[in-house]
Amino acid sequence: MKHIAVIGSGIAGLTSAYLLSKKHQVSVFEKNDYIGGHTATIDVNHKGEQLAIDTGFIVFNNKTYPLFLQLLDEIGVGKQETEMSFSVHNLQTGFEYNGHNLNTLFAQRRNIVRPRFWHLISEILRFNRHCKDLHTNGLKDDGQTLGEFLVEHSYSRFFCEHYILPMGAAIWSSSVEEMEAFELKFFIRFFHNHGLLNVADRPQWYVIPGGSKQYIAPLTKSFAENITLNADIQSVTRQENSVTLHFGNGDELEFDEVVFACHSDQALALLGDASAEEKQVLGDIPYQANSVVLHTDTKLLPKRKKAWASWNYQLTSNRSRPASVTYNMNILQGLQAKNTYCVTLNQEEDIKPEKIIEKFEYHHPMFNLTSMKAQQNRSLICGQRHTHFVGAYWYNGFHEDGVRSANDVAERFDCQLQSSEHLSKLYG
Repeated sequence: MKHIAVIGSGIAGLTSAYLLSKKHQVSVFEKNDYIGGHTATIDVNHKGEQLAIDTGFIVFNNKTYPLFLQLLDEIGVGKQETEMSFSVHNLQTGFEYNGHNLNTLFAQRRNIVRPRFWHLISEILRFNRHCKDLHTNGLKDDGQTLGEFLVEHSYSRFFCEHYILPMGAAIWSSSVEEMEAFELKFFIRFFHNHGLLNVADRPQWYVIPGGSKQYIAPLTKSFAENITLNADIQSVTRQENSVTLHFGNGDELEFDEVVFACHSDQALALLGDASAEEKQVLGDIPYQANSVVLHTDTKLLPKRKKAWASWNYQLTSNRSRPASVTYNMNILQGLQAKNTYCVTLNQEEDIKPEKIIEKFEYHHPMFNLTSMKAQQNRSLICGQRHTHFVGAYWYNGFHEDGVRSANDVAERFDCQLQSSEHLSKLYG
């Protein structure tokens, strides 16, 4: 039996601790005064309504979250069906639509007689067919970006700015400009696997009843007494047969292995003896901050209620601005409420102060050609010198990816959910 330290308590850290604790002694260290990371359900008491509202991790589906679903089954946590719709509203022109169905697609009725809108629909269908063909015939490792692809194949600027770029920006919490720098292969594979290139036959999406935090207690039951909050770890150093955690008060704790379940930049900052490979790989996967506001200001949603979707993107003339997206939590969580509760990214200045319930800041990995190349070099640092790195940044940046990275590490200790051989069939 090994004594293993896990630094960080997001989904990757908690899953690592859950799996490793089946055969080993695990200690979890969290710098904050709470566990869960992006699993952040807020208990709201607003104008007589008491609700549990998710502000970080919200949704998952039946197709691309196999490990997370298995994890929920193991710990006895259920799921609730939800709707995943997407709207775009251009603040300059007033143009808006919601792609959920025909009625919402033409929520702005004059779109029916707009040739440009019909051309947008035809380009969406062309793009979907084009990307499916590329995926079927084999995607090239030529480093082409999404932006280069769109220009090469003469997709209109209207299509780019009002559909594919804002949709990607909403998914990865990036700017429209940054989406153009995404590797095409990465982008197409993700959209194909998530059914986003289909008009029909899309995955069924779910939320966790009562908020995503409901999975934390059952997931941590076996190691709850070994979780340290407000952990002031200053550095981590490695010896030939052990790892040492150095704390701000001068204390030192020695372990057989360490799992860094914090962000890539945080892990690098903690490494007191980082190797050249660790500096290169971790340094090439940056994170960016996103402001998040829980509020009831429906001005952040499209003008027409028929255009209100689960995810609502506001287009501005600033293409470098981080994703301006508002989640309609009444739709996503099926809230039975008099007020409309929204979670908005990167638009705090546009929200009426009196309608703000709470504010947060979350960090998300940035994906570009450099960071995607660094992902491929994970084996150079992970599992070396009694040190392991887990986090959604190794794959697509989502909850399933955090679980998947933890499963990768757990496999080294023979306590994984599923073997890599089985997973290769699921992920391709």
